[in-house]
Amino acid sequence: MISKETLFALSLFPYLGFLWFLSRSQQMPRLALYGFYGTLVFVGITIPAGIYAQIHYGESLANVDWLHGGAEVFLTLSNILVVLGFRQAVKQLKMKENRES
Repeated sequence: MISKETLFALSLFPYLGFLWFLSRSQQMPRLALYGFYGTLVFVGITIPAGIYAQIHYGESLANVDWLHGGAEVFLTLSNILVVLGFRQAVKQLKMKENRES
């Protein structure tokens, strides 16, 4: 049986592929792309935070509020960048459509 840690590690490869394709897309808003890369930063922060929680507190990351909250900040910032990037793209598209009509 595959452990959840192994499954989590393996799930990074499809996400890296997703980022690779997004990076080559000419239609992806740059700010949103930064947000998707920020999700990778969140994962990079969460792994050592989870190890620290396990070693120093004998708990999972979800049970150590200050560590969990600190890691979740990176996910929140990533999500904000994705939303702002797509919002900006939609506004630019609407402005372009208004100029053409």
